[in-house]
Amino acid sequence: MSIMQSNRQAITKKTTWTLKQQALVLFVFCLLVRFLSLGLYPLMDTTEARYGEMARIMFESGNWVTPMFDYGIPFWGKPPLFSWLSALGFSALGVNELAARLPHFLVSLLVILLVFILAKKVYQGTESRSEAPYLVILILTSTTAFSLYSGAVMTDTALTLGITLSMVSFWQAWHFHSKAWGYLFFIGLAIGLLSKGPLALVLVGMSLFLWVLLGNHWSKLYRRLPWVKGSLLMLLISLPWYLIAEYKSPGFLNYFIIGEHFKRYVVSGWSGDLYGTAHTQTRGTIWLYWLVVMLPWTPILIYQVLCFFKQGDETKTSQGGYLSFLWCWMLAPLILFSFAGNILHSYLMPVLPAMALLIMAYYERQKLSPQVFKLALVTPIILLALTLVMSKGWNSKQSEKGLMQVWLKQDEASMSGLTYLGKRPFSAQFYSQGKASKSQLSPMAFINQLKDSSFIVLGKNAFTDDVKQRECEIRGESKKRYLLYCSG
Repeated sequence: MSIMQSNRQAITKKTTWTLKQQALVLFVFCLLVRFLSLGLYPLMDTTEARYGEMARIMFESGNWVTPMFDYGIPFWGKPPLFSWLSALGFSALGVNELAARLPHFLVSLLVILLVFILAKKVYQGTESRSEAPYLVILILTSTTAFSLYSGAVMTDTALTLGITLSMVSFWQAWHFHSKAWGYLFFIGLAIGLLSKGPLALVLVGMSLFLWVLLGNHWSKLYRRLPWVKGSLLMLLISLPWYLIAEYKSPGFLNYFIIGEHFKRYVVSGWSGDLYGTAHTQTRGTIWLYWLVVMLPWTPILIYQVLCFFKQGDETKTSQGGYLSFLWCWMLAPLILFSFAGNILHSYLMPVLPAMALLIMAYYERQKLSPQVFKLALVTPIILLALTLVMSKGWNSKQSEKGLMQVWLKQDEASMSGLTYLGKRPFSAQFYSQGKASKSQLSPMAFINQLKDSSFIVLGKNAFTDDVKQRECEIRGESKKRYLLYCSG
């Protein structure tokens, strides 16, 4: 062998990355892309802008007890953890998109850390898989839904933290007899109660009930967790807010417990929603959402499961019930929401950690090609493309930021009112800093009763010849609306 060939082989060996190194680089790349995107596009209607505006009002008013749907209108639909997070971001960084989203992104990092800790413990001492924990968090982070939701202003990221903390803590307490993890189980439930309410108890309870039932673990269940002290700790953390919220805003508990946690999920097209329209879906649609939220890893999990059941009985065992534990964690929300008439795909964010752990568990048994993990590149590429599109203003149909920026630049903006005729998007409230009011009057009726000059925003289909003939000047437009300045 020549010296040149020997040098070439030596260089090749030196530059060959291990699977662990590749996973770590891809993981950091996915996180970096998501982090850099947080402040590059507007808060989107309806969810992000609505929750962002409630957090802005909380920050502005100093009322940290009751989230406000609008000035003087309490929001009974969700507990306050989502608004606390974004309001803290505003306190630290000012009122902007990055400040609104960054706390939720940091919460998602805690979810990733918990999944990493569990994977590291589970695969500790196994033949090979020092890379297993890194592959698990790569799968989770590169799941399209997790990446999008983790940087969004919404309730589901905090709920996912609570459920993940409880499930990871349960496994640690169950198998490794850790008292500290036993108490963390109940802290996770408290986080869930403050992020989305009793739904967290139902989801965790269903997952564990199914697992205990399948494995007949009833005799051990009481001994593994500090049920009395832990429950008291959970109530000590979460119950004070519920009592104070009811005291400050009577009627909250009835609406929140009965309406949001029963009628919303059982009554399709529930008409009692005080803050919008219920999301009517065919029952069972959640299973289709499940296939979508796991992308690009859905085909991998399906393939792994099919291969798993084609193998012999020896390979179907799961040491300590780990595999069945993950399945119960993932399937419980699907079973619950199968009977729901009002669902969103974001409801499935809490199943994604279990999905990532499941894929790794099957990978351990079937040894798929390491090349499959290059699928992780799909998500950051899609996210980069979407961020580019939205940052260029091509998303104006989903956000009023552009139109509100035009309004702020007007010389008369500080001295004149701003009124949306008909629908007022939540993003208009946020980007006008709460100054955009709304009226259900027709354009002509509103203009006729004006005593002072004012800005109005109306849909392009409402900009009729009668309106054109009045002393109203077009100052800006979006894809759907005109900004007019009308003399009183």
